[in-house]
Amino acid sequence: MTASLVFTQLLNGLQVGVLLFLLAAGLTLVFGIMDFVNLAHGSLYMVGTYIATAATNASGSFLLGGAAAVAGTLAVGVAVDRIVLAGLYRREHLDQVLATFGLVLFFNEAVRIVWGPSPLYSQVPGWLDGSVQLLGFGYATYRLAIIGVGLGVAAFLYWLINLTRVGMLIRAGATNPAMVSALGVNVRLLNMAIFGLGAALAGLAGLMAGPIFSVQPGMGEPVLIQTLVVIIVGGIGSIRGAFLAALIVGVVDTMGRIFLPIWMSKAMDPSIAQAAGPALASMLIYLLMAVVLAFKPEGLFPVKHG
Repeated sequence: MTASLVFTQLLNGLQVGVLLFLLAAGLTLVFGIMDFVNLAHGSLYMVGTYIATAATNASGSFLLGGAAAVAGTLAVGVAVDRIVLAGLYRREHLDQVLATFGLVLFFNEAVRIVWGPSPLYSQVPGWLDGSVQLLGFGYATYRLAIIGVGLGVAAFLYWLINLTRVGMLIRAGATNPAMVSALGVNVRLLNMAIFGLGAALAGLAGLMAGPIFSVQPGMGEPVLIQTLVVIIVGGIGSIRGAFLAALIVGVVDTMGRIFLPIWMSKAMDPSIAQAAGPALASMLIYLLMAVVLAFKPEGLFPVKHG
């Protein structure tokens, strides 16, 4: 185990973390403010990845693919919110779960119809290909760009939530939505804006994930589970919590998958360690969530009320 390997995997963990943050930021706002359980958020990420990959392959421009992904998922998110979900906001959580699970099935079949069942592939743009030197170690330029985009989005959301009138309304809506409505704020429009913002962030995550992961139907479900872990660990409704928890979960998951089999091979037969290590590593983030829930049920960085 070398310093180069540790440094590289730490950066990979941060890269995974910022992708999870792009998903968790929108989902935690929907949970925390709208009190809406949206299992279809991972499907919006999948749709964004497909749109980005298809648009990039057709145009040859990664930036055009990115614009199409963000605009496309924003439009899909607003359409789903107005057509399907608007009537469910006042319903029980079970109704919301069943409806959005139906949307998951719908989107999975829709991408199969439009793009086929075979995976799509996207290339890293030439201007982000290669590697850069960090502290004497080489690291992929594209993965470093993902970290930079995630940090930029985090700074933008901090400004939006804490320093603008829209952010004030969002924070007030999370604390007392009835009072916000009584003051004349169009809560329906605010909810639509929040849902659309979450969808656009999911599309941005899909854009960045396209050249790294296989683009295929059903790819939204595994990442949705990890995103739910992030918002539970960080605290539902907290953007700061989503950011910090996403970094923690990304690093724990990545480092565990790489180093747990190595450590286990020192104490047992290497073949057994290589078989059992990845399985145990995949459990680490869920063990982390269980520990957090045992000691801080509201999450590590909950929204402060009052």
